[in-house]
Amino acid sequence: MSGVQGAAMGDVVEVGARLLPGEIVALDSGIATVQAYEYTGGLAPGALVGSTGRALSAPLGPHLLGGVYDGLLRPLTTAGVWLDQARRVAGGDKAAGGNGRAAEFWPVRTPRPYAERLDTGVPLHTGQRVVDLLFPVPRGGTVAVPGGFGTGKTMLLQQIAKWCDADVIIYVGCGERGNEMADVLAELAELDDPRTGGRLADRTVVIANTSNMPMMAREAGVYSGVTVAEYFRDQGKDAVVIADSTSRWAEALREFASRGGELPGEEGYPAALPSALATFYERAGRVRTLGGAEGSVTIIGAVSPPGGDMTEPVTVYTERFVRARWSLDKDLAYSRHYPAVSWSGSFARDAAAIARHHAAAGDPDWAARRARTASILAEADRLAALAELVGSSDLPSHERVVLLAGRLLREGVLQQSALSARDAFCSPARGAALTDAVLTIVDRCQELVATGVPAGAVEEQDFSTIVRAREDAATVADVHARRDAMLNRLGELP
Repeated sequence: MSGVQGAAMGDVVEVGARLLPGEIVALDSGIATVQAYEYTGGLAPGALVGSTGRALSAPLGPHLLGGVYDGLLRPLTTAGVWLDQARRVAGGDKAAGGNGRAAEFWPVRTPRPYAERLDTGVPLHTGQRVVDLLFPVPRGGTVAVPGGFGTGKTMLLQQIAKWCDADVIIYVGCGERGNEMADVLAELAELDDPRTGGRLADRTVVIANTSNMPMMAREAGVYSGVTVAEYFRDQGKDAVVIADSTSRWAEALREFASRGGELPGEEGYPAALPSALATFYERAGRVRTLGGAEGSVTIIGAVSPPGGDMTEPVTVYTERFVRARWSLDKDLAYSRHYPAVSWSGSFARDAAAIARHHAAAGDPDWAARRARTASILAEADRLAALAELVGSSDLPSHERVVLLAGRLLREGVLQQSALSARDAFCSPARGAALTDAVLTIVDRCQELVATGVPAGAVEEQDFSTIVRAREDAATVADVHARRDAMLNRLGELP
């Protein structure tokens, strides 16, 4: 394309009679290369081109809440079966917000300014016990969720979108299947918001870039999502960006680099992939805004490694830039243990700061509870591998109780049903009560075998009273009642 005077790299242009939007991706001797955001059928040599004079910018405003948009933040709720130019917001126009005022435009690839960055020790409560207990994330933190096909990434992210205690949720469906996005939208429309009493969808912004949408729209979607989050952060709110998945976004970057003739890096990804990932995740944080308020942007990005290969570039590079990893395990998923978060393959680098917050908030035992749970799970995994070789009956009694403890923690605490009205969400107090109840029962079992009670007699006990507490015990008092009933039953052993 030639004849666009004064155009710059990254400028949005409008091509042809339909004003097809595109972005200048290369300039060479007065010749500009444009990558279109939409289908280019019908364009021919000689088509008119006009520059908007600005980079891709998002129309920001409170009207975004409750809406569904494409990667350029054009509304999809009013679109027809086939997307067309009726949804277009020109780069230089003003878009009226839902409150009747003009919306603010901001270039999506430019971070919005703030006064100062604050410490990230305030936890984001997700309502998912395995996360909140073992691998917590602070407000303003960053998380990677790697997992192969069928391990439950989308389900876990949907649960967090529904139940986490953020003020605003920005759900970016990047390159995923259309039926999955349809499920997200249908469920959000039906859910009540426990914080406001209204609809959960009313504090959610959905950016839908399904796998059949143009590559450039998929590439821009994550930037649009984090820009929307920064806008609400600047209003003093806590925003969460859920990107499902960053692997599809990276594939769009790879496709774009290939079309541009760039030399490919590892597995065909562009050499700038690490920088792109770093730039995206660095926009998370808890800050003091220019207006003096406190707000945060938390970024949670799914990673879909081909074939479950955790050594592929997107997974490896992402782990360099995030503070937590919730690695999903296929063996747990295939055994119907959900969320299938691996306690051996996950980490949380901000756990110490979050422990200090819990201690100051009245739960000084949080760090010890987390450490002991992790220790028991690790030891139970080691002993389970040994038991496969020699048989569990040949293990010492105290080690057999450790195996029992691992099972009780997995089934009674870490496992959680998204389909249960009571178990889909767990408050911090109830989660602590469930964990403490299991640990107390484990201690009692160890005391019994230490006094000579056969390990087999302990293992034969019916522990469903405490295992079922996660679904049947509605309150902390109910959990305590089940714990006491189980302790009384164990006390009857000879």
